[in-house]
Amino acid sequence: MGLTKTEIFTEEQNRLATMLKALAHPARIAILQQIIKANACICGQLVDELGLAQATISQHLKELKNAGIIQGTIEGVTVCYCIEPNAWKLLQKDLSLFFNSFEAQTCC
Repeated sequence: MGLTKTEIFTEEQNRLATMLKALAHPARIAILQQIIKANACICGQLVDELGLAQATISQHLKELKNAGIIQGTIEGVTVCYCIEPNAWKLLQKDLSLFFNSFEAQTCC
């Protein structure tokens, strides 16, 4: 598969694609749901909550953090994660604009 020519797309298109790619795994959705449900930073409880290996959860957290959806802070030897509020609001806005741009048609 060839490389994606990201430079031909807008900053908004690239940002939304990056965030959606990070969301496109059920484990990552479950992680985000746990963080939202806790309404606080999560510091390691995810292994018990989700039943996945620590290494698997760490990889998923890394993908979410690289996409900017979550942020992490170091507390001793533990990294605690929470939703990155600005990125979350931007994702909500971008998705709303994207979905609201379609008007039902009877063309097909």
